[in-house]
Amino acid sequence: MKVYGWPHLLAAAIDTARAKPFAWGHHDCPTFAFEVRMILTGGEDVAALWRGRYTTALGGARVMRRLGWASLEEMGHALLGEPRPTVLLAGRGDIVLADTGLGFGICTGAKAVGMTPEGLVTVPLTSCRVAWSV
Repeated sequence: MKVYGWPHLLAAAIDTARAKPFAWGHHDCPTFAFEVRMILTGGEDVAALWRGRYTTALGGARVMRRLGWASLEEMGHALLGEPRPTVLLAGRGDIVLADTGLGFGICTGAKAVGMTPEGLVTVPLTSCRVAWSV
């Protein structure tokens, strides 16, 4: 359940992310997506499980495996439960998983945003393959 005023919080979180440089383990795809989820729901900080524990993509993969997940999709299932039946049912603020190098991102409507080494990027929602309700 999203908190009161979540659309403004979503916009602010995206603006903040746009201004911050990408950093493995601190401001990368899963950290960004799960921090936005925490902001929108007032829920727990699950990104604390991996934040600061790696500084490279390889290190991130190792930490993910140590936490018991073989893939980002498996991580999403473990932390978020069952996904929506189709990514096209994703709503604003939902967490999505893209195949375009974006990894985890946030649905903004017909598009999704997420952190990559190039910074915050926007991709069409149709390039995402899984969506979880937030």
